Formats: sequence, C-alpha cells, structure tokens
Amino acid sequence: MLLPALSPDAPDRPALIEVDGRRLSSDGLRSAAGAVADRVAGASVIAVHATASLETVVAVLGGLAAGVPVVPVAPDAGPAERSHVLSDSGAVLFLVGAGGEAPGAEGGVPDGLERVEVEVAARGRGSHGEPAGDATGMILYTSGTTGPPKGVVISRAAIAADLDGLADAWDWTPTDTLVHGLPLFHAHGLVFGVLGALRVGGPLIHTGRPTPERYAEAVTRGGSLYFGVPTVWSRVVADPAAATELRRARLLVSGSAPLPRPTFDALLATTKSAPVERYGMTETLITIAVRADGERRPGWVGVPLAGVSTRVLGADGEPVPADGESVGELEVAGPMLSDCYLNRPDATAESYVDGWFRTGDVAAVDAGGYHRLLGRASTDLIKSGGYRIGAGEVEDALLSHPAVREAAVVGLPDEDLGQVVTAFVVADGVEAAALTDFVASRLSVHKRPRRVVLVDDLPRNAMGKVQKARLVS
Repeated sequence: MLLPALSPDAPDRPALIEVDGRRLSSDGLRSAAGAVADRVAGASVIAVHATASLETVVAVLGGLAAGVPVVPVAPDAGPAERSHVLSDSGAVLFLVGAGGEAPGAEGGVPDGLERVEVEVAARGRGSHGEPAGDATGMILYTSGTTGPPKGVVISRAAIAADLDGLADAWDWTPTDTLVHGLPLFHAHGLVFGVLGALRVGGPLIHTGRPTPERYAEAVTRGGSLYFGVPTVWSRVVADPAAATELRRARLLVSGSAPLPRPTFDALLATTKSAPVERYGMTETLITIAVRADGERRPGWVGVPLAGVSTRVLGADGEPVPADGESVGELEVAGPMLSDCYLNRPDATAESYVDGWFRTGDVAAVDAGGYHRLLGRASTDLIKSGGYRIGAGEVEDALLSHPAVREAAVVGLPDEDLGQVVTAFVVADGVEAAALTDFVASRLSVHKRPRRVVLVDDLPRNAMGKVQKARLVS
C-alpha cells in the first residue's frame, strides 16, 4: 500500500497532520480523503489547485486513494502556464479548496473544466482498492526553463521506492515528526514532505510559511526532522534564537538547490548540527543523499539510495575517474525514476536511454561513492581553453570570501578561450580583481573567473534557484 497511515487498520493519531495551524487526525484525514476519492473515482486525470493548505493535502490523497493520477498546479502560475498544464495533462476535474479563491477562465482555466470543491470536514468511505504499482500516481510539471513545462509521469511504485529509500537513509521512523513549510505543488514539499510522512507513519507539521520562528516553535511540539531549501536555512542562521531551538532537532535536510558553504558552516555553528544534503530531480525523485550516519561534507550530496546506480560520463561517453575532481554528466538508474515525459516522445527518447536517465547535471564522484554536483551541463559546465570547469566549484570558492553574499558563475562566449569563466557577484566592500585573485589562490588558476560583475542581486525563481539563463542572455 502506498500510504499505510491511511489504511482503515492504521491506528488513529490525534494530530497526524497540521498545515498552518489546522489539524487533522489520521481518522479525519482518511475520511476527508475518502470523500474526495468517492467523488473523483473513475476520472482519467485530476488537477489540484495546490495551495499550502489542508484542502490540497486532502485532494491529493483522495486522488491517490481512488487510483486517479494527480496533477498539482502551482497557485501562482500565470494564465498561460496554468492553461498549458491543465490542457496538456488531460485533467477532467479541477479540485479547489471550498470557499477559497481559485482562478477562472481569465486565469488560464478552460470554461469546460469541471471544478470540485474540497471540504476538509467531508466524510466518505474511499474504499476503491489499491491500484497496481505501475499505475500512474502523479504527473508533476517541470519548471519550464527551456520551453513550456513538461509533464513527468511518475508511478505509484516509483514514489513508494523513493520514500522507502529516504526512510532508510535518514533513519526516518514513525517516532519522527517532520517539519517544513515548503510549497505543495512540487516534489520537495508534496511528495517527500507530505507523502513521505504518511508512508513512514509519523506526524507532519507544515508551518504554512517557512519562517525561522515557525520552524523553532515546532520543536516544542516534537519536531525532529526538518526539510528546507538554502534560503530557509540562511534565514534560520540569521535568527540566533531560532537556530538555538533547532539544536533539539534530530536531522536538518537541505535540498532543491546547492547549500552554500557559509550557510552550511553557520548551521553547524549555531544549531550544533551539520545539515545533510540530497540530490534529485522531478524526473528521478531523490536518488542521492547523505545518510543520517554518514559523513557530512559541505558541497557533497552523498551516496546513491538503495537500488540506485549512478555514472558520471565524460565527453567521450566513458566514466570519468572517481577522484572527486574529474567532472562529467551524471546519469542515474533506479526504481524511483519516472516513466516518461507526457506527450513528449522526443524528449523522452533523448533523456531516458537504456534504463538510465540523463540528468544534464555536472558532477564529480570520489572513490567512496560520494557525489558533488556542480550545476547544469547546459550552463554550468564551462569549456575554457581546453579545460572543463564546473561552475559550482568556482561559486563555492567565491562564497567562502567573507564579503561575498551571493555568486553565480557562467561561461560566456570568447573568441580565444571558447568560453570565459564569468562571475556575477553580490558583495560588500570588495573589488572584482580581488575576487579573481581570491579564487586563484584556492583553485587551479585556470578556474579563476576572468570577469567578475558586481551586481545588486541575482535573478531567482520561486524555489530560490538562480536563473542563469537570464545572466547569459
């Protein structure tokens, strides 16, 4: 069963899930999701207006209970993006919170798409049988940085395999209370952060907003396992009172973007706990993670989960040396890989090859199987003067300078070198030349940024990832 905590035989828990202060016991969640399942059973695909709310959780669980593929839709999606997701996915129902605001036709919702209001107080039986493992559980849409968002088809078995792998890696048990305040329209907040807790069987506290104060307050109610993105952790370390409270947490997990070395060091200093990092994509879910009992190194995302294989290939298609320095493109294989891109056989054929998924990410691996991610091959693998340089390594070096707050490194066209290492930096009281010399003193000289552009801020998306395409355009 995908979510044993929702089984009729599972013990009731007074507060199995809480979202922004509103709570449901396991019995209440089971009943509310059952009402949704009764309503949507037989539908081909359903979409959910995925706000950070109990209604979203109930809607998603109801769809899964009925064996209907679920498509979370970002509540802040623009009309064009929302229209694309709803039409491309083939959704026949659009689930929204009862009484809450949801977009209409002017907001990219087709007039003919039937709305279903989700009520947390509703009750239903929801006994529709457990679908086969290879049945589609969810269709998650990518960020669409290179065109319209692509639908990623993920089976129920893939979700289960990934969550079990994470539970094993992080010693995640029903005694843990998971805390996070991440959006519920993508894998990090919804799959790992909601379904993960329900599969393990432990309580979940979703803080609504991921503020340091709310993260700290959740410790007093048993919070032991915390999920966050780098922006969340940088705000936590800037709040000494909150960071001190988090010393009582068992495990702090960072993901969705690289955790800067200064934030890693500050978390260790203030919370007395080094965070664990992990690596994943919408298409693969999480495939690599630092284990709870493993070595925690800044900039390294750990080892493959159970059942996962990885390889790092150079330009010649052969594996690069496992020396922690040689870089190449990361490919992964395992039971948690998605099935395909919906309605995109061309993209599927390009990325899914003989059981391997071509991530498009640049990585290095050491002899012990630890992986270091250095960015996207399209923007972060810089070919300069015959050298292959990972942008992430240069960024880490820049971020270790006390005056640097943010850094993004890209390769810009150069007639002589092919590409020139260029750094866009947010810093205080330091000159560009000094930063170039600083990097050259820590890395090989050919990795130094030959151009440093001081800026007020870096372009980022909703998840805090730097949008490098806007820097190179």
